Amino acid sequence: MATMAECRSALDRLSDNLAGADGGVRRAAGLDRSLSCHIKDLDITFTGRLSGGRIQVLDTLEGPPRDKAEIRLAMTGDDLVAMVNGDLNFAKAWAAGRVRLEAGFRDLLKLKSLL
Repeated sequence: MATMAECRSALDRLSDNLAGADGGVRRAAGLDRSLSCHIKDLDITFTGRLSGGRIQVLDTLEGPPRDKAEIRLAMTGDDLVAMVNGDLNFAKAWAAGRVRLEAGFRDLLKLKSLL
């Protein structure tokens, strides 16, 4: 099972990957939205913002998200680490119910290029 530090590191690597992307991925990552990522097996939530093509983690909370972020993710720590490492395809994990992504319809359309 991935640790909290490994999950935080994976989010930092994901942020770096988004910042270095180009084309449609860069445009999708250019949203300015509140973000939460609930790590179900650790029962912690990272909260922050997707802004300027980067994920900025602002806080780590115990339990599920307290506030409804504009973009909400939920998954296990192992799945987060595997996706960032390229060992797990986001779209397949999402279709299988291993990853939950919730956002407004327009944001989902923009985020589809990240999938």
